[in-house]
Amino acid sequence: MPASPPPADARPTPTILGVGAAVPDQLITNADLEARLDTSDEWIVRRTGIRERRHLRETETLAQIAAAACSDAILDAGCNAAGVDHVIIATITPDRLTPGLAPAVAARVGAQRAGVVDINAACCGFLYGLDQAAALIESGRAEQVLVCGAEALSRITDHDDRATAVLFGDGAGAVLVGPGAPAGRGIGSFVFGYDDTLADTLYAERETPLLRMAGQQVYRHAVHRMTEAAQEVLARNRVGVEQVDYLVAHQANARIVTAVADALGVAHEKVSFNVEWTANTSAASIPLALAAAERDGHLKPGALVGMVAFGAGFVWAAGLASWKDR
Repeated sequence: MPASPPPADARPTPTILGVGAAVPDQLITNADLEARLDTSDEWIVRRTGIRERRHLRETETLAQIAAAACSDAILDAGCNAAGVDHVIIATITPDRLTPGLAPAVAARVGAQRAGVVDINAACCGFLYGLDQAAALIESGRAEQVLVCGAEALSRITDHDDRATAVLFGDGAGAVLVGPGAPAGRGIGSFVFGYDDTLADTLYAERETPLLRMAGQQVYRHAVHRMTEAAQEVLARNRVGVEQVDYLVAHQANARIVTAVADALGVAHEKVSFNVEWTANTSAASIPLALAAAERDGHLKPGALVGMVAFGAGFVWAAGLASWKDR
């Protein structure tokens, strides 16, 4: 017979133990795009808040930077890759159609006994992975779970389309999740949603793997759904918005992040605007922003972090976590 789950009061409380990030070294600035597109640095910054992005070189793989981010997260946690039970990679741009990215990443970091899986939830993928990792810890089925958002969006960007070519970048961010948070802290419950009727507003086809987007519609729905999801997750976790120490919204566009923060009533100094340096990195967006926020002193152990994302599908997600709360 399968083992019964532990009683609720005896279940481990999951928390983020470590964080890591990695980006390619090839820098693409707005000036580089000005040289070949009918655009300008002033227009790009005003409309998106983006100043630069990173792109993989043809000889580089996404597995390489994903593994670098995961290794950093393990090191930051003071743990060993041999203790990792699962590797969950959120991506829409794996190096191959099959096999997935997770086996290559696990092998590179030395997680020899880990379960490995890729998930595709577009820009919400990291939050889906974080929720699954927390469930594995709570159930006692795992002690350590790596969650990585990794994207090579430069591979599916139409670099001749000035409306979208400026928006996307490559990168990877990861967290190591494990038990140890005080009861009622750590990683809280999540909110998820979708609307398949709007799938044709943001998509890429298998036959022509290039991102197509109806920008105004995406903007409107992104602001509405992220605000709604954030409010719902606060209510579900019985937390007031004034208790949130830092907000990390999916870094798609600075105007979207600003609109969501204003709708929620979160002061801008408590909000991540990492999009300026990374552009939109889809599933990698939130973990990259978390790593940058800690580096810049915005996240201290115990800080309450709100996370919210919106992406193709349409899908949206929101969650709360007390940072490295052990």
